[in-house]
Amino acid sequence: MLSPARTSAFVLVVGHGAQLLAEEGAATQLQKLGARVRTLDLWGDVASVLDQEADPPTVRAVVIEAGERPDLAVTALRTVREDPRLESTPAIVALPVRQVARMDPGGGFDDFIVVPYVPAELYARIRALEWRASEFLTEERLKVGSLVIDRAAHEVAVDGRRVALTAKEFALLAFLAANRGRVFSREALLGRVWGARYDGGARTVDIHVRRLRAKLGFSLPLETLRGAGYKLRTPSEASDGARGEVVPLARTGTTNARGLADKRRGTR
Repeated sequence: MLSPARTSAFVLVVGHGAQLLAEEGAATQLQKLGARVRTLDLWGDVASVLDQEADPPTVRAVVIEAGERPDLAVTALRTVREDPRLESTPAIVALPVRQVARMDPGGGFDDFIVVPYVPAELYARIRALEWRASEFLTEERLKVGSLVIDRAAHEVAVDGRRVALTAKEFALLAFLAANRGRVFSREALLGRVWGARYDGGARTVDIHVRRLRAKLGFSLPLETLRGAGYKLRTPSEASDGARGEVVPLARTGTTNARGLADKRRGTR
């Protein structure tokens, strides 16, 4: 029997009424494996399920069973994610093999699984989605969403893909990640990352930040607070969106970072 990652967390299984409790269904299979499960009819009120929790609900994943109607699965997912508590929760669609080709890749699901289930596979897919969305910090490794920083090996990967950084780009990223949620001025970053003997200007920090954004894109939740400095947003801030005056998370082509920030604020 497998143990749930957090005893208070649960998997939400969405499907057709009585079929939700079928012996071969996801809810029953996951419960047999030791996971905590809540169920919701395809047309049910998700808030009614979440509000029953004594504490703020932690939903590990949403599994949507729509049988022969993958279009209904997409509609159900959109309805579920209208609740702000589930807008970033990973979701899996379960469907028979003959319906796989009909599944819209832009439907918003993070993964799919073919029924009938192999229970261990279903659980493993849920755990894999949790890993991708998880955050952790140890002495050697830091994980920020899909971004993993290995300080021992001096390596960075996004979704398992290694990204080449210079020594100073790596040092700046690792420092900000280790101090997530704190704002650092350019001068403070120069002192902490480049050292007291560095005699270059604060512009160096801006250049390295732009390079990090170009290489890491939207996996880097880095915020610029005008007049204050830079901050790597915390998980709650990253899911809620940018706060304060924000310069963009990613930079592509010839778009100027400050110009795009102004455009987002409607000043240009």
